[in-house]
Amino acid sequence: MSVVASYVYKDGKRLREAPLTQAGLRLKPGEFVWIGLHDPTDEEFDVLVQRYRLHPLAVEDALAAHQMPKVEVYGRELFVVARTAARIDERIAYGETHIFVGDDHVISIRHGSSRAHKTLRAQLEASPDELKRGPDFVLHGILDFIVDAYAPIVDESEDAVLEMEQKTLDAFLSRVEIRRLFTLRRELLKFRRIMGPMEEVTRRLQSLDLPCIDADVRPYFRDVSDHVQRVNSRLGGLNDILSSVFEVANLLEQQRQGGITRKLASWAALLAVPTAIAGIYGMNFEFMPELHWRYGYYGAIALMAAICTGLFITFKKTKWL
Repeated sequence: MSVVASYVYKDGKRLREAPLTQAGLRLKPGEFVWIGLHDPTDEEFDVLVQRYRLHPLAVEDALAAHQMPKVEVYGRELFVVARTAARIDERIAYGETHIFVGDDHVISIRHGSSRAHKTLRAQLEASPDELKRGPDFVLHGILDFIVDAYAPIVDESEDAVLEMEQKTLDAFLSRVEIRRLFTLRRELLKFRRIMGPMEEVTRRLQSLDLPCIDADVRPYFRDVSDHVQRVNSRLGGLNDILSSVFEVANLLEQQRQGGITRKLASWAALLAVPTAIAGIYGMNFEFMPELHWRYGYYGAIALMAAICTGLFITFKKTKWL
């Protein structure tokens, strides 16, 4: 069964369990129900569609998943989509939470997220003065619960980025490390693409006159919006650091290749001098002035050694060798 929890609340206190039947969902004045579902089937969700007259477009989105964060209004019904995220090894796994909010009900539907709302429900029930505000405060609690999971992902990603930055400065990156760097960059860019719509969701909830959202609850959504903005800002900083890591790695590689080229050029020059001199005296011409010089052999050797020594000292001073 995909129904994780379904309870009726009044004045911030849990009253009873609410079975997903027409009788079980019948409420008294001042009561509201919070229903939590996880990957529901069409048949399981149909009773809620009939009971609360949920809009077909919202129902289609809620069941199909694969939605970006958004807020939609259907009469007195509010439909909110938020994206969940969790870091698994080097990658970020995403899920979705769809929330229907009415005057007397909150229906939260999780897709792909293993982080249940059991802890959140216990926290809200432990604060009846806040929970008695109604379904809009539960909506705030769910969004705050989702957004709070973003910060640890950024913390772990930040540690990985700083580690890669230090490795880049200490030594040349291996093929595996370069692949990891690209993976990290891709994951952070994808994560940031989600933060933009999430910012828009929280901004609309705190600033627009929406059904089921009381004025005294809007400041709570402002707090959630601040959290999303901070995460987005940190992601921007991490992307900047990753770009600088790529630039530094490229500069260091160019420097290494330049150093190798200079060394090869220096050794080529050192080898070219004796080769040229030996090549001249190795020519088979009959009339060469130096061929009958008694000390010609030793003179040629001395000339080679002197020029090569001078070149070697010069290259050492210029740090080509």
